[in-house]
Amino acid sequence: MASQMAAFRDGHQGVGDLDVVRQRFNTHDSSSGLRTNNATSESVHNCVHDSERNMGIRAAMKIVLDFIRAAKLRDLTPQFWDGAEHPEKKAALESAVEELELLREQLDKENLALRGEVDRVSMFEEIVGTSPALQAVLSRATKVAATDSTVLITGETGTGKELVARAIHRRSDRVSRPFVGVNCAAIPRDLIASDLFGHEKGAFTGATQQRLGRFELANGGTLFLDEVGELPVETQIALLRVLQEHEFERVGGARRIRADVRVIAATNRDLQAAISAGSFRSDLFYRLNVFPLEMPSLRDRKEDILLLVEYFIDRYARKAGKNIKRLNKKTLELLQSYPWPGNIRELQNVIERSMILCETEIFSIDENWLPQPPPMTPEPKQQVELTRRLLVQEKDMIEEALKASRGRVFGPMGAATKLGIPRSTLESKIKSLKIDKNRFRTLSEI
Repeated sequence: MASQMAAFRDGHQGVGDLDVVRQRFNTHDSSSGLRTNNATSESVHNCVHDSERNMGIRAAMKIVLDFIRAAKLRDLTPQFWDGAEHPEKKAALESAVEELELLREQLDKENLALRGEVDRVSMFEEIVGTSPALQAVLSRATKVAATDSTVLITGETGTGKELVARAIHRRSDRVSRPFVGVNCAAIPRDLIASDLFGHEKGAFTGATQQRLGRFELANGGTLFLDEVGELPVETQIALLRVLQEHEFERVGGARRIRADVRVIAATNRDLQAAISAGSFRSDLFYRLNVFPLEMPSLRDRKEDILLLVEYFIDRYARKAGKNIKRLNKKTLELLQSYPWPGNIRELQNVIERSMILCETEIFSIDENWLPQPPPMTPEPKQQVELTRRLLVQEKDMIEEALKASRGRVFGPMGAATKLGIPRSTLESKIKSLKIDKNRFRTLSEI
């Protein structure tokens, strides 16, 4: 041990000299905030690298401190401090130990900050853009992610609603549990309840075994309901109950199942107009709309188009094994002037298609691939009025058919036959339009 002490003493340039550690510590600036999204991968890599560097320095400090403490505990101090300069060296050592402890505490704090930076940056890894409109949404998403509140994401198709939903899940305490997504518009109306809540064996024709629904599959995690505005009214009632009571029953079952699930919903529909038209329940809307996020269209964030174009060119060039050195100026002007009714999804498809056909190092697109802007759509108020008129006409037709059939829905003389639509469809419309079919039986008897 004495030889070890001698080696330590000879190899050290002064016990209190911590220049090396100070230099390593000061090379990092921990004051930076959230990085811009166009350099996400590099930003995440740098943060991870800095965090690992801090962990390495901290480990080295721990070895030194443990060695000094062990020497003191084993009463090796006399061997270590032989000589006339004992008091001075002891004071220098104590000062060095104190400084190392302070530096280690600072490193711990800095490492936590760096890990938080990695989480924040990687949270939006696939969301590209620096425009104020987008950053405002991402800032709100970061704040709500740490909570368990229900989120309603609205916006046009192709604006990245699901990406934001996944980002919220990654930043939440439920990150280690499943993220289960379901497109409510892609599932037949008759099967949506079974898909969400599951069903028991024999619940309906074809139910040959028990099936777990999306709520059970997402237990402890997040359930993303995309196109929630397309849910039929009867399923809206069941969903409302889950949000209120945190319980549900499988189709054909009687046992209540506890639902430990965070719900994030998204839609490109105007739910307020749907409420006015009677196709969406207002009480469900208020349950979903706890924390609203509205995704901006690409038209409202034109400053992000260049970043998005560069991002997609890089992605698809690497995928196709092509070397693209620059972007054709005319192409860029065309891309920036186009209104993008399909938003980011349309832009992505155009870039991918162009990359497949590109045979030079200069990226360009065919102007004919961008269709002419669609005709101007009616103003929102006009749309609501048009929808309301159509629903009123539909309601009048159904009531006339029910009156003629004396309140009967099915059968040869039923309203469904008179209207030429399936019985299930008519029943659903009667519920959504809140028509009392029994009223027509009473009138016919009078």
